[in-house]
Order: sequence, then structure tokens, then C-alpha cells
Amino acid sequence: MLTSCGPRPQRLFNGKDLSGWTKVGGGATYKVDAGCIVGTHGPGPNTFLRTEDTFEDFDLELDFKWDKPGNSGIQFRSHQRSEDGVVEGYQCELDPTERSWTCGLYYEGPRGWLVPLENSPESQAARRLEEWNHIRIKADGPHLQTWLNGVPCVDFIDSEGERSGFIALQVHSGGTGQMRWRNIQLTRLRN
Repeated sequence: MLTSCGPRPQRLFNGKDLSGWTKVGGGATYKVDAGCIVGTHGPGPNTFLRTEDTFEDFDLELDFKWDKPGNSGIQFRSHQRSEDGVVEGYQCELDPTERSWTCGLYYEGPRGWLVPLENSPESQAARRLEEWNHIRIKADGPHLQTWLNGVPCVDFIDSEGERSGFIALQVHSGGTGQMRWRNIQLTRLRN
């Protein structure tokens, strides 16, 4: 008897080097350290480490931690607007401030905040500032969802939004910060 195993997760980061990724934007740096991608604040505008591949409908899971607090994000269904490295698209916010909007939904570019978390105390309480955080982002057609450490944060239908694009790890301009990401895997929902 044959059984269907369903879609298999695809590792986006091999744990050894930045194969399959390209840096665009500002002067932040990215390197591999102890099986993690480490992003460190640098000069200039927002900086992104983006996948060379693009994705449509998917379920993305990864772990994230701050070495030094700084604003960051995980871009998805994003596009590079021009050769200057300006990126537009959805962003799962990584927020180390008191407001704690980690896993809120921001649109990098003209639209701004789509789902801030000011009315979601459960989501705000799920963030761990000094420990690893597990993040899940699901994009299925116009339906966008995020979870932080198993706690639902965003459940949003966006009929205006992009349906495909790259994934990127953001280091925000201004201030300081160092972040690390690991165990980055994506399951395509459709072939």
C-alpha cells in the first residue's frame, strides 16, 4: 500500500555557509557562526540577507535570538525595488523593545503596519529576550499567519498583497544590534 508523505521541508540554510543567499541594502554584516546566521548592525539603510530563490505558498519555521537587542525582521514574499537594495514586502517583525510586537505583521515599503500587536497581550508575552524564540510564518494565498513560541500572533487575509517573492533576514538601520537565526526550513504548500 502506498501512502502520501506530503510536502517535505526544504532547508534554506545549510549551517555552514551562505550558499543560496545574497546581501542587499546597507552595511550590516552577515556571517555563519556555530551553525547560525549572525547579522550585525552596520552603517547605512536597512540591510537584508535574501534567498536567491522565490517562494509562493509556504510554511516557514526557524529559530531566532538576540545577542544584542536591535530591531530586525524576517521578510517574505518580498522584492528588491531597485539596484540600490531597497526591499519591499511582508515582514514578520522582531521587536526587542517594551512594546514587544515580535511576530506582528509589517509591510516594508509603502503600506507600513498591517497587524501591530498592541491588543494581543498573549503574543507580546510570548517573546523571550535572552533565549531562543521559535517562529512560524504561513503564507497560503491571501491568508497570512504567524506564531511565536507556539502562540498565535497574526491571522490576516490580505487580498492586496504579493503572492510570491524571496525570504530575507533584516538588520534594521540605526542603533545597534546583533541577531542570530538557525534551523531555517520551508515547506512548500503546493508544487
